[in-house]
Amino acid sequence: MKPANLWASIPAELPDELCEVIGGNSQVRIERIVSRGHRSEPNFWYDQEEDEFVLLLSGFARLELQNPPEMVDLNPGDYLTIAAHRRHRVEFTNPEDDTLWLTVFYPKA
Repeated sequence: MKPANLWASIPAELPDELCEVIGGNSQVRIERIVSRGHRSEPNFWYDQEEDEFVLLLSGFARLELQNPPEMVDLNPGDYLTIAAHRRHRVEFTNPEDDTLWLTVFYPKA
């Protein structure tokens, strides 16, 4: 078995956010996401069936959440859990640097 690296194979050009499923099973999905200035479209909100654990590995991100309304800044090493159906969106990622996320989606607790 050969290990993989979360910082490997990031394209020099990144016109769209890079989202890859890197592990999981029928109940859990683990994703690597790379953002470079990417953000949610205006008026777009994620509203997911699963709980989501988010760990920011590098870069900077600002998330906007609803119910209650809240802005959350994430720096490397910061993590949070977003409950199922808590609407949220990516308000900002740095266009000059890669923002590397590790996300884990799992059944609502």
